[in-house]
Formats: sequence, structure tokens, C-alpha cells
Amino acid sequence: MNRDIILAIDSGTQSVRALLFDLRGNLVEKSRVPIEPYYSRQPGWAEQRPELYWETLCQACQQLWSMNTVPRERLAGVALTTQRSTVINVDAAGRPLRPAIVWLDQRRTEGLKPVGGWWGILFKLSGMSETVAYLQAEGEANWIATHEPAIWEQTHKFLFLSGYLTHLLIGRFADSVGCQVGYVPFDYKGLDWSKKWDWKWQAIIMDQGKLPELVPPAETLGEITPQAAEETGIPAGLPLVAAAADKATEVLGAGCLEPHMGCLSFGTTATINTTHRKYIEVIPLIPPYPAAVPGAYSLETQIYRGYWMVNWFKQEFGLREQLLADEQGIEPEILFDALVRQVSPGSMGLMLQPYWSPGLKVPGPEAKGAIIGFGDVHTRAHVYRAILEGLAYALREGMERTEKRSRVPITELRVAGGGSQSDAALQLTADIFGLPACRPHVYEASGLGAAIDAAVGLGLHPNFAIAVEEMTRIGEVFEPDPAAHETYEALYQQVYRRLYKQLKPLYEKIRQITGYPPTP
Repeated sequence: MNRDIILAIDSGTQSVRALLFDLRGNLVEKSRVPIEPYYSRQPGWAEQRPELYWETLCQACQQLWSMNTVPRERLAGVALTTQRSTVINVDAAGRPLRPAIVWLDQRRTEGLKPVGGWWGILFKLSGMSETVAYLQAEGEANWIATHEPAIWEQTHKFLFLSGYLTHLLIGRFADSVGCQVGYVPFDYKGLDWSKKWDWKWQAIIMDQGKLPELVPPAETLGEITPQAAEETGIPAGLPLVAAAADKATEVLGAGCLEPHMGCLSFGTTATINTTHRKYIEVIPLIPPYPAAVPGAYSLETQIYRGYWMVNWFKQEFGLREQLLADEQGIEPEILFDALVRQVSPGSMGLMLQPYWSPGLKVPGPEAKGAIIGFGDVHTRAHVYRAILEGLAYALREGMERTEKRSRVPITELRVAGGGSQSDAALQLTADIFGLPACRPHVYEASGLGAAIDAAVGLGLHPNFAIAVEEMTRIGEVFEPDPAAHETYEALYQQVYRRLYKQLKPLYEKIRQITGYPPTP
């Protein structure tokens, strides 16, 4: 029997999916198990029971096998992709020592000793001291070592979620290079742990012995153990191939292998990514992340609360559409798209700056969100459309910043993530960018990217170029409307691009008066 099917496991923020792909990139079967993203023991905290991720992974796999779509004998290998930056402390046996700190967590560690020596002098001269202090305050390892020293002392390995699940699957403390996105001493240019002299070892309290072994994407991490096989139903001995974090595999699954192709992700965090072989910092000191392709970089601009804002609107103001959708037996997205279409491009002057969470440099740590231009004509439909438009404006700004730094024009757009299912969102994105916005042929682009890593790593496709050609293709295409683009161009150039500069002094005053966001 041919081994021509790949199992991709995608452990996201909202759910865990077990996905079967063939070598043409067709989604053969799918199982999805929802999870509670986090719980909060204190305001701003986001934690989760680590075992839940493994339990739901096992449940998703067992649910998949119960469908009897594909004989397990056809499986060639497994690939894993997960949410980024969720961290777990484990002992020598791999048992969690405390709850996982989820990437949405907002705790900070104040009063840490600044980076000193010649690094400290360099940061002061370059005006980067506050950025470095912000990174120190955000580091989860710093918080645990400071506030839970007994836990830190017991910690054998400090793992991202990908490393934790990898250990449970293969019995080895290893992780993919492509999953290293977070506050650890990682050399983003060298794609390995930082050298001993690197300033990151001063900024983050860390012993390299607490970090896992790194394996490049498309190389084998290990084989499924008999115990993991019993719990998941995955055949023992099947190879687990290194993939990457979910945003990176999404870029690959969308077919964006070349630097002129922009991948927009309409997820909890909205992003625009491009894949480059050259190391380029779009914003100084903010590195590109590892790509799902070995030796490559993913240049990324983030809108941290991104499509979380869309879900917030639906929860707070979208009850009518939710109830009507239930009555009519249709997806709520259809009615929310209708809400967008009630309003003309530009939302009659209602403009939104989507900085619901501050950033490191652009926007700065003082940033806040803003909605301007209200009049008595505006309704909740205008607010909803303004949210979508504001996110698209911010992502376009990120695209232009990437183009300027890389000197490579972005000429194609692929759109993935949960929000990509909205036709209205894709149309206004095309209109704002002035470029066609294309959906990948499958919604599960992140899982497909992980499957591509496995296909290349197992030799089922000879290289990434052929694998992408064989396994990805364009689904629907949304062409920009010239009249709408003209309106958006004027609003973007004459209003949106000036908003942050005009409001920044007021954001700084709010920060000084209220203490939020806190100064490191």
C-alpha cells in the first residue's frame, strides 16, 4: 500500500485540528476539537492547563481515525504546527510544573537589571534602551524566575507548546527551528540559540541547558513512541517531521515562497508576511521570524489584537445576526458580510486605528486604539466596516514598510486565517491595497504548510518549489474596484497615515497620567 498521506496536527488558540493531506494538497479528512483559549487567575493573565493540549490532540486524532476515511497504513509521516509563544516549564520526565503561559498573557516583570556593558551603552546611544527593557519585562522566563523561583529551580526544560507536544509524541526534548518565536535567547539571523556573548542572555534569565535541541524544518525530529501511539492512534515508528509555528506554516500553505508574495493572516493576531532568504529587520532590533522553509526568514508586521477586534464586535454588538443565523440555519458570517455591504467604502469618514494593544516600536509602547470621524449618520454597521478597514490600512502600512526595507515590491496577496472566510473583508482588502486578494484553495493553510514540510522532508516531493507548485493553488480571487480604491487611497494617504503621528503625543500624555501602558 502506498504511503502517500500526511497527518498534519494544528494546535491553535481556539482548537486542535487533525488533518489528512494527499500529495496534491487536497484535504482528505479533518477532525476539530475546540479548546478554551485560556483562563485568568489575575487580570491580564492568560494560562491553560498544559495537559489539555495533549488531551485534545489525542481526541482529535482518535476522532479522525473513527471516520475510517483513510487506512492508517497509508500515512507517510506526521507534522506538527502550533500557536506561537505559549510556554511550558517541565521537569526531567516532561511533566508540567505550572500552568502554561499563553501567548495572550499580559503580565510583566518590572525592576529588572538593565542590559549592561557595551551592549547597554550601544542601546542607549541608538535610542533602543526602552525597546530592550520592554523585551525584558515581557519575558515569561524572567517573570517565573523572579516570582516563582522554586518552579524555575525545578525546571528541566523551558519549552514552547510545540516542544512540549513534540516530547509527548517522540519522547525527546527537541523542537523545530521554525517554532522559535518568543522571549528566549534565540539568534534569529543564525537560526540557532544565541552565542554566549549575545545581549539576549543578559536580557532573559536563562540557562541554555533548559532549552531543547533544535532541528531545521523538513528534518526528522524523531519517531512516534509506542505510548504516544496508544494514546493518539498514530502508528508507532511513524516519523515526526519538523514544521514551524502556525503563522510560518500558513505562509507556506498559502504558497508564498517568494518575497514578492504577501501573505495576510486574518487571525487573532493579524499579520502580513513575506518569505526572504536574506535577513532583514523591517523595524530595527525587531527580527524576522524563522520561516517554514529551512534557512529562510519570514518578515512580519503584526496587528496584535487583529481579528480579535472582529470577534469582540460580534460578541458585543452582533447578537441579532447570531440569532438570525441560527433561525435560518446559515453561517453568521453571511449576515455580517451583509452588514458590511450596507455601508459604502470609507464608512462615511469613520476611521479606526487598530492599536488595541501597544507595540514595541511601530506603534510604540504608548499606543492606543482610536476611532475618529463619528457623526449622527453612523451605525454599528459603520463601526464594523471601519474595524475591517482599519485593519487593512494597518496591514498595508506594514506592506509598504517591508517593501521599503527589502526593496522588493509586493505584487501578489494571499489571504488566510479565520477572517479570510469573509467575502466582504477580502473585497475591501483588495480595494485598499489596490491588488487582487486571493484565497488559498483550502482554509487549513497552516496545516497544509506543515504537510508541505513533511512532504519535502520525507522525499515525497524533491524540493519546496515543486512541493508548493503541486500542493498549493489559488481558490477565489477578489479584484480591486477602481472607484473604491480611489476613495481608500485618499483616506489612507491623507488621513490614516497621519493619525498615529498626530495622536502619539496624546497617547503619551494618557500614559503619563494613568500609568497605562506601564513604562518598563
